[in-house]
Amino acid sequence: MVSRVRVWLNRTYAENVFFMDQLRRNPSDRAVEIHATHGSADSPVLAAADTAELEPEGLSPAAYVEYALDQCARRGIDVFVPRLHQEAIVAHRAEFEAAGTALLAPPVEAVTVFQDKVTAYQAVQAVGIPVPPWRRVTNEDELVATVEELEAGGHRACFKPAAGAGGVGFRVITRTPFSMVHLEGFPSPYVPLDLVVRAVREAEEPVDWLVMPRLEQPEVSVDCLTGPDNRIRMAVGRTKMGRRRGFTLHEQWLEPARRLAETFGLHHLSNIQFRMYGDRPVLMDVNTRPAGGLHQLALCGINAPWAALQLALGEDPGTVVPPFLGTDYTVVSGPRPLRPLSVPQQRTGEQQAAPAPLTAPVGSAGGGSAAAGTAGVDAQKVLPL
Repeated sequence: MVSRVRVWLNRTYAENVFFMDQLRRNPSDRAVEIHATHGSADSPVLAAADTAELEPEGLSPAAYVEYALDQCARRGIDVFVPRLHQEAIVAHRAEFEAAGTALLAPPVEAVTVFQDKVTAYQAVQAVGIPVPPWRRVTNEDELVATVEELEAGGHRACFKPAAGAGGVGFRVITRTPFSMVHLEGFPSPYVPLDLVVRAVREAEEPVDWLVMPRLEQPEVSVDCLTGPDNRIRMAVGRTKMGRRRGFTLHEQWLEPARRLAETFGLHHLSNIQFRMYGDRPVLMDVNTRPAGGLHQLALCGINAPWAALQLALGEDPGTVVPPFLGTDYTVVSGPRPLRPLSVPQQRTGEQQAAPAPLTAPVGSAGGGSAAAGTAGVDAQKVLPL
């Protein structure tokens, strides 16, 4: 009889409730138990897990590694999917392996390269992968000079933190004076240059931003699965054009993503993002972790989380190719159950429910039930277009 697999996700994104659902719905019909920790008792991943704990606040990276090693030992974790303090954790891979825990994350060398976008852009340029023109700025003079240079070339300038994940801190520079236009409707990423300059001038510390041209659509996120032998097992692109989402296997996106993942040893799951600069794709960002939208590959007949778990356990899933490309779709919000305020709480056998299909109402997915509490949080699900 094949033993169960015990998986831990630490302080991860709400969308990874679907990652957890897919691990349980694995084609091998193998028992998977999931432990989750988070800093917020209202994280839906806590409700979706079999066991859950609140994480201690204020731990240094080194102290967090000790906490993580203790969690793995006490909980009997077979595979740890780290997000918070990923770099510090993977630097201690040998200690986790000695405790019987495999890390579903790249080696520390790869994580370090892509922690800082300047270092990342310089590294990938050196191996021939195109990136947009960019400038690192730390003060108002550098900011204004770079914006003026980009505008003189016919571009709209934007900026984002040199270190960070996702779209946090991304803004587009505009010369439009601040007015009611900026206060009507939903919040916008557009910010007037004079307000940005004033904020930078009055900041207590220098900023650390990358300023570059606003890149054009489509945005293509290539989800990659790479083995410890640096060989790609899976590369599938997810396209974004406004609200419309889709899938692609076009080599203009997949070839540079495969080359990047194999060259830099992005073992296990990574997400490599491209946009258009003129008439060619350029690298936008590299995430050394599973993307929040990874579960959307289920629309192509792929269970990517399970293939990654197999790889982490030393069970090579082989080449993962979508049997078909799913129809275009959009992403909408739906409810997920939350745990009562008393955390930690463990699910009992009576509370466990069969996970719902990917496109079903998500309020019943992930093992949630009325016993898990009536409160809910918006989570994303996909609907065809």
